[in-house]
Amino acid sequence: MSKQKFYVVWKGNNPGVYQSWEKCQNEIKNVNGALFKSFASLEEAKKAYDEGHEEYKQKLDYKNISDGPELNSISVDAASSGNPGLMEYQGVDTNTKEILFKMGPFNNATNNIGEFLALVHGIAILEKKSDKKIIYSDSITAMSWVRKKHCQTKLKRNEKNEEVFVLVERAITWLKQNNYSVIIKKWDTKNWGEIPADFGRK
Repeated sequence: MSKQKFYVVWKGNNPGVYQSWEKCQNEIKNVNGALFKSFASLEEAKKAYDEGHEEYKQKLDYKNISDGPELNSISVDAASSGNPGLMEYQGVDTNTKEILFKMGPFNNATNNIGEFLALVHGIAILEKKSDKKIIYSDSITAMSWVRKKHCQTKLKRNEKNEEVFVLVERAITWLKQNNYSVIIKKWDTKNWGEIPADFGRK
């Protein structure tokens, strides 16, 4: 007897998770560009549906990373002492580790916010120079926020972190107003070691 499969419909008549192929078929029938996939467990299916098709696809792409990084690139990273706490971020030349930009420290901020700001800062610099270098980040969260053009932090805005939230607003505005061509790639820490922009505080 074959094992039951669970089906995610990201784009269909009624997006959701279905427990039979027949129900899945009904939801994708006559839908142009329907997006769906089968999974071995309900847990996997629900997780993939909640993430959304784009984020799920990105994670698949991460599994097919090349044997080594492209050295003609820039790498970005952030560090925070506490979460939230003092946060700073920077971008470096991947090959030489020359610091291209460094910002902070900022009060009462998170590492994810720093990773997001670093990525947008790096993208903006490359776009301004019409530089075709790719940009590396080791943060799936930051890459997702950039793709969605939205900073989904749960951190509350207050007097201490007003400065960093102003930067976040500027970053989001820039993303919405610019169609950038910079290629963003996930840094493969497991196989390549720490990203060159790492602050070395782990």
